[in-house]
Amino acid sequence: MKTDNYTKEQKYFRAQKKVEELKKYYIHLSVYIVVNIFISVKKIVRNVGNGETFQEAFFDFGTFAIWFFWGIGLVFHTFKVFGFDFFLGKNWEEKKIKEHMDNQTRYDGNR
Repeated sequence: MKTDNYTKEQKYFRAQKKVEELKKYYIHLSVYIVVNIFISVKKIVRNVGNGETFQEAFFDFGTFAIWFFWGIGLVFHTFKVFGFDFFLGKNWEEKKIKEHMDNQTRYDGNR
C-alpha cells in the first residue's frame, strides 16, 4: 500500500516539474516574440526616419539578428523541454510503417 502511494506521489511530482518546465518555456517564447517585435518595429521606424526606404529598413540584417541569435537559444530550450524527438516524435518510424502497411492492406483488399 505504501509503495502504491509513493509511486503516485513520485508521478505527481514529476508531472508538476514537467508543467513548470512547460510554463517557463511558454513564458520564454512569449517574451521572445513580444520583445523582438518591439525591437524590430523600433529599428524599422528609426531607419525609415533616417532616410532609408521601408524595404531597406525591413530587410536589414540588424532587424532580424536578435530574432536569429535569440532563436538559437530558444531552439535549445525547446529541445530541453520537449526532447530531441520533438520533430518526429517517439516511435515515429514504427507508426509510419504501420500506417503504410494498413494503407496497403486496404488497397490490396479493394482489388
